[in-house]
Amino acid sequence: MTVIVNPFDAGGFTLAEMSAAIQMLPNPYGRVGQLGLFAPEPISQRNVTIESIEGELRLLPAVAPGAPATVGTTDKRSVRSFAVPHIPHNDVVLPEEIQGIRGLGLAAGEDPLVTVMTRKLARMRAKHAQTLEYMRVNALLGITKDGGGNTLYDWHDEFDIQKPEVDFVFGGTEDMVIHCTQVARHIEENLKGEMMTTIHALVSPEFFDALVKHKTVKEAYTFYQGTAGTNPLRDDVRRGFRFGSILFEEYFGTVTLANGTSVRLIPPREGVAFPLGTLDTFRTYFAPANLMEAVGTYGQELYAHQLARPNGTGVDIYTQSNPLPIVKRPALTVRLHSSNGW
Repeated sequence: MTVIVNPFDAGGFTLAEMSAAIQMLPNPYGRVGQLGLFAPEPISQRNVTIESIEGELRLLPAVAPGAPATVGTTDKRSVRSFAVPHIPHNDVVLPEEIQGIRGLGLAAGEDPLVTVMTRKLARMRAKHAQTLEYMRVNALLGITKDGGGNTLYDWHDEFDIQKPEVDFVFGGTEDMVIHCTQVARHIEENLKGEMMTTIHALVSPEFFDALVKHKTVKEAYTFYQGTAGTNPLRDDVRRGFRFGSILFEEYFGTVTLANGTSVRLIPPREGVAFPLGTLDTFRTYFAPANLMEAVGTYGQELYAHQLARPNGTGVDIYTQSNPLPIVKRPALTVRLHSSNGW
């Protein structure tokens, strides 16, 4: 097996060492990632088998030949196999990026190869992080998409699961607490053995504004004398406004797809509510890299390696990620919208 050598280090970086290096770079992007929803779980195969039992999605583990098989239940279920998305991203360090160019922050001298390499790795890390955030937000909506905006799997369609949603009817006169309670009761009813602490909602700016400006919300806070930062009639509460059973947070994150189109992570005039503090509802499964060195191993979030071009014209940088974010209990994520009032 060919050893992947770092051309500017006499010892050389192995695939594991460089992968560890890129994973240690800070993740600059992702509110969903910050919430800690989708815990990483490595798998040893590039395909996962998912079964649906009473609306809950479960992964079936791979076992060694001859080992006891998992035992099915008598519940109505559907079993299918899905390929884990493969997301490679490459770059190159060329001589002209180093030769004759003063290093950033240096008074004189050329930009060292190590500095250029680190800067490129940081940019590549950010792109992977942004892509993963995009995939995780869409997973909350019940869809797996790639960085091109293509729908790979619609989990509600794949397993014939009804997509839960609540209409807040901002143009009506109903108390918004009623709709918040409707969301909470739906989530609580569908926990089915799972646990939670609170309910969180990421909503678009339009949805957030319509909520805090609604007549019943204004009336609820007209004479409220709470601490600073808790009254939507006085303070900027976009980073967290608790009303009824839900903590609403405005999320105006945008990404640029591979085709150059800019899209919002939360669709305009919509939102998604979900429980926090669950044990086994949200997961990001990471498959092994498409490399010989990764055969027979468990997947990591990111892989990176580099190869010097045989003709000496540059150093190629290869990175890849193989993630599948999934919500095992799709009924616990609720689409929020309003049929009028805009």
